[in-house]
Amino acid sequence: MKTTIRNVALEIVPGDITELEVDAVVNAANNQLWMGSGVAGAIKRVGGEGIEKEAMALAPIAVGDAVATTGGALKAKWVIHAVVMGQDLHTDAATISKATTSSLAVADRCGAKSVALPAFGTGVGGFPLYACASIMVGEVRRYVAGHEKTGIKRIVFSVYSDAIKAAFKNALAGLSRF
Repeated sequence: MKTTIRNVALEIVPGDITELEVDAVVNAANNQLWMGSGVAGAIKRVGGEGIEKEAMALAPIAVGDAVATTGGALKAKWVIHAVVMGQDLHTDAATISKATTSSLAVADRCGAKSVALPAFGTGVGGFPLYACASIMVGEVRRYVAGHEKTGIKRIVFSVYSDAIKAAFKNALAGLSRF
């Protein structure tokens, strides 16, 4: 599924976020920026341990904030580490909202024209999938609508299961109300 807001394409792409042809991929991070399992583990495995070393040198950062590192051996030039949880591995709606906006702002500052986002906090964080998708799509809509001069031209929701795809498809379908 694909839609457009202010000349910015929003789309759902199934598969491995580490294989996407985008300028930046987003990692749902903890505030110490160490990369364990899930999306972070995949990024470190494919992109190299240097990404984690570079990230940890920037830590700690506040929950909800984001920072960028190089993409190492990834196809993406940058990895944006969006802090979705602290060391307690807990997240909530407000944090997912802020981390989404922070990710896009960092992507803009890096000069990324395309960015891929995973579902924030739905793995280790245990946040409900449909609520996450709704929050993230809503924040993307607000960001794009409020930043006329954004350089981002393509925002991808990277999904690795049918359940995640269905949640983001439902959230994107809701954009037709605006």
